[in-house]
Amino acid sequence: MKSMTMWMTVAMFVVAGCGSGASVEKVAPAAPPQTPVAVAPVAAAPAVAPAAVVPVIAAATPVPPGAAVLASGDGERAGSRVEVHELKRGSGGTLTMKFSIVNDSDEKYSVGYSLGNGSTTDIGTVGGVHLTDPVEKKKYLVVRDGDSRCLCSQNVADFPRGRAILWAKFPAPPAGTERVTVVVPHFMPMDDVSISM
Repeated sequence: MKSMTMWMTVAMFVVAGCGSGASVEKVAPAAPPQTPVAVAPVAAAPAVAPAAVVPVIAAATPVPPGAAVLASGDGERAGSRVEVHELKRGSGGTLTMKFSIVNDSDEKYSVGYSLGNGSTTDIGTVGGVHLTDPVEKKKYLVVRDGDSRCLCSQNVADFPRGRAILWAKFPAPPAGTERVTVVVPHFMPMDDVSISM
């Protein structure tokens, strides 16, 4: 019974001490040794977060590993450009183009209808991209399936500063055609882009 009374007295003292303003002030001076430990990670987090984000942004902007830049063209939007990495003949009389849209601005780049051919099936696609053969005077549109969907990058989401890697498939020009002009809507046309086998 005495030990229970003693524990109740200690508990009341602790509860009473915690409720007074004086106890909080007494505890506060004891906290400074812990405060630097608690504050250091919080202070470091803002410094670490931008440092962590900047390499990701910087890593997203350079050309993907193993990809050259065959041609590039500036965009109508400030800070945007397109880069062609590969234009290669494939099986079945097709030509595949791999390219990037680079966004060096602080605003998100939205594809929406801008790179499509204007139809509702082309929202978020690059279906409006085409090739022209100045020698043969022919225009090559993106290949489409039975539902008029392009054989190209689909559902391209808005993206911040960085790079979106894209692709599109075209009917192949004649075997003697070695260079074409690449046209990506809202970007400067890129002439004399070489076709690889």
